[in-house]
Amino acid sequence: MMIHTNLKNKQFHLTNGQVSYIFNVMKNGHLGHLYYGNALRHRNDFSHLQTVDVPTAASCHVYEDDPAFSLETLRQEYPAYGNSDFREPAIHVGIENAPNVPNFTYDSYKILKGKPSLKGLPSTYINEAYEASTLQIILKDEFLHVELALNYTIFQDKPVITRSASIKNNGTEKLIIERLMGASLDLPDKDFIFTHLAGTWSRERHVKERKLEMGIQAISSLRGASSHHHNPFLALKRPFTTEHTGEVYGFNFVYSSNFIMQVEVDHYDTARLTAGIHPFGFKWNLKPHEVFQSPEVVMVYSDQGLNGMSQAFHNLYREHLIPNHWRKEERPILINNWEATYFDFNEEKLVNIAKSASELGIELFVLDDGWFGKRNDDTSSLGDWHVDLNKLPNGLESLTKEISELGMKFGLWFEPEMISPNSDLYREHPDWAVGTPHQHTLGRNQLVLDFSRPEIVDYLYEKMAEIIKRTNLSYIKWDMNRNITEAFSQKLALNQQGEFFHRYILGVYNLYERLTNEFPNVLFESCAGGGGRFDPGMMYYAPQAWTSDDTDAIERLKIQYGTSFAYPVYSMGSHVSAVPNHQTLRTTPLSTRANTAYFGTFGYELDPLKLSEDERLEIKEQISFYKKHRGLIRDGLFYQLLSPFSENETAWMVVSQDQSEALVGYYKVLATPNSLKQQTLQLSGLNEAKAYQVAGRIYYGDELMQAGLQLPTEFNGVNSSSAKRGGDFQSNVFYIKSIEDLHFNDL
Repeated sequence: MMIHTNLKNKQFHLTNGQVSYIFNVMKNGHLGHLYYGNALRHRNDFSHLQTVDVPTAASCHVYEDDPAFSLETLRQEYPAYGNSDFREPAIHVGIENAPNVPNFTYDSYKILKGKPSLKGLPSTYINEAYEASTLQIILKDEFLHVELALNYTIFQDKPVITRSASIKNNGTEKLIIERLMGASLDLPDKDFIFTHLAGTWSRERHVKERKLEMGIQAISSLRGASSHHHNPFLALKRPFTTEHTGEVYGFNFVYSSNFIMQVEVDHYDTARLTAGIHPFGFKWNLKPHEVFQSPEVVMVYSDQGLNGMSQAFHNLYREHLIPNHWRKEERPILINNWEATYFDFNEEKLVNIAKSASELGIELFVLDDGWFGKRNDDTSSLGDWHVDLNKLPNGLESLTKEISELGMKFGLWFEPEMISPNSDLYREHPDWAVGTPHQHTLGRNQLVLDFSRPEIVDYLYEKMAEIIKRTNLSYIKWDMNRNITEAFSQKLALNQQGEFFHRYILGVYNLYERLTNEFPNVLFESCAGGGGRFDPGMMYYAPQAWTSDDTDAIERLKIQYGTSFAYPVYSMGSHVSAVPNHQTLRTTPLSTRANTAYFGTFGYELDPLKLSEDERLEIKEQISFYKKHRGLIRDGLFYQLLSPFSENETAWMVVSQDQSEALVGYYKVLATPNSLKQQTLQLSGLNEAKAYQVAGRIYYGDELMQAGLQLPTEFNGVNSSSAKRGGDFQSNVFYIKSIEDLHFNDL
């Protein structure tokens, strides 16, 4: 891992043998982008990589005697508006009653061992200084008296670079920030497929693709959350890139509120990617001597297809993003009472469910919505975080004790960011709700608490910390069931309302930070009406997230496949639920529900008291199987094999880091009559020279990856005696184990 500097040519080269990122200082003092991609050997001068074409007569240029030097055609590193560049900038700042054309020029650089944290923000981290190096570039605008710092961190053994920007007001007047991206990247061509994860409630993170064309292609959120609709992830892949081969650039924004990720293709077919806080409605007042820090952008390069990109994200987040305590900790198999009882429960009913679940081998009982205030439906009591003694007359302590005596851990559902109009808290503090004094829009019959106000964050911290201590909680499901409209704080001045959304999410992060620091052994699972805030910002505090409110096994194939593009399998909350499914009314086999849910943090959303004896026996076997293999699922490399977005079949697998074992999931949604398709599945990630045992047969790794794993015989209409699978919603999970000391002659 090296950060090379050439002061004579003013060039910087970050490389670690897997990736290179190169830029320079141009003659006007701005930063020019030279190269980002597969690792290059270092040389003294890379200036030839910046192509300078003579602009057309319609172009503008910076120097009278050098018409070829135009920012309209030069690739830049962190562009501002103007100075002959007509594309959308990375930064836009100014002071009142002055020209609003910033001009940031190079001042100095620093090389730091390790990686500094970002104050008040989640970001990737290091455990030892040798794991990363950071280059900090300082730019200054002498007229505005502003200092801009660009941070580049390269990790030792990963094709990963993280970027962020901060701005310091060294002047005497207030600086107005209207746009500050976490990263900007100018690519030399537009020959890419724009790939992102889109959807809505109950069908989050479906893979969407479109070819880059002239103009702006963007994904974004203005909802006060990263949203169900567009995840803050974007990939640019070459047209012939597959799951296993080809070039792809991946970008993930470590932020949980309003964002934009866009690619602008100009009239010369070059592509500018920018990622950061959405500028709409954003206006930050930076006082003299204050600093504003942008959130972080994670950038991944892969020449090994989408799997190479995904594995780089997965490894980074497992080792350098989720809380350290949970990196190697086994997550408990849980049962959530929600679909079993909804709001209708009492202590006896809950204990009976827990007792039945404990007999199956389930390790954690989670009490969902309805335990507090007078919460008998979703129209009241959010904010009143005290136990409903009508439902639980002996309090949470009694319930916790009974759960503990069953040998189970206990968890609770909270929705701390919300307030019901019908609540004691709202009647006492109506001004705590987000919205103008005369306008509040309801969502799920509730309003949003103004987390931009520290006193509200303090109130929630005291309430939640007291309950955690009193009940010895092991787990919290932190929900957020609506987005923000009428983004107005009754505490902020009118000229500060453009700061609201960012201040709000800083308040959320602050509450998470305080709770996770005080209670590091409590497992937090983030949730936002399902997968509405499944992003790296949340993962910094909560190592797992509820992937979707849709628990249907068939829908989950698409949701979990798309989610795996950026996020580790072991971050996905994935449960077996009752049938007919509560979101789709689809009935699927119990085996398929488990075979899908295994590839995540396994659990159940059903009433175990309603199970037949055969179902109970099957679930016991499922739980035993998951306990045996959850270390592999947590630590292994995940491979996407067959995409549900292009096939009637889906397949994926997890391979241990030492290639000694693997777990393969195969799913076929609809039966195919008299299918002639070859019934094999090509695997990935195995050692081609090792012998493996799977499904009673022995294969070499190269056979499994080239010829494929023989699937069980499928029913074709006449082979009922020999068929091993058939019908709709079929699935198989295969465990593969290497056989040491087995030689070719033994086969």
